[in-house]
Amino acid sequence: MTDTRFRPGPDTARDYRDALGCFGTGVTVVTTRTDQGPLAFTANSFTSVSIDPPLLLWCPARASQRHDPFVQAKHFAIHVMGEDQLDMAIQFARNGADFSGITCGDTDDGVPTLPGVIARFDCQAYDNHLAGDHTIVVGQVMQVTTRPGPGLIFKRGQYGSFLEHS
Repeated sequence: MTDTRFRPGPDTARDYRDALGCFGTGVTVVTTRTDQGPLAFTANSFTSVSIDPPLLLWCPARASQRHDPFVQAKHFAIHVMGEDQLDMAIQFARNGADFSGITCGDTDDGVPTLPGVIARFDCQAYDNHLAGDHTIVVGQVMQVTTRPGPGLIFKRGQYGSFLEHS
């Protein structure tokens, strides 16, 4: 088997995306409340930034119609999806305003919370940074909720789960 080597650019954009897809990531859904109601965004660009203070980041695409409401949000929640929540993740990837069939709660700040997730990070806006065709949204974690269970993973364009060993 031979390696493939290329420089990222317009002519190799698909190859670049495929290479990034080699790294399996967890699937999250970020929620906030806008003047028009609840809004969600399925994202796999999510990571911890700092323990003290507790900071997380995620990165919405600037071309997304949902970009501005999330970048301007004062509060949002990042939900780490369980392996059985693929349908919900896809529903919000298609339409961030479609909460049909989902019974939500609310954080103390009025942010919609999704049921059955394996972790939820309730955040207040901390900072934003333009980064190419995305914005890095940094949130300070105010509260965390977790439950046991395997997470939903995205790798090479496919969804799956992680085996948990005791």
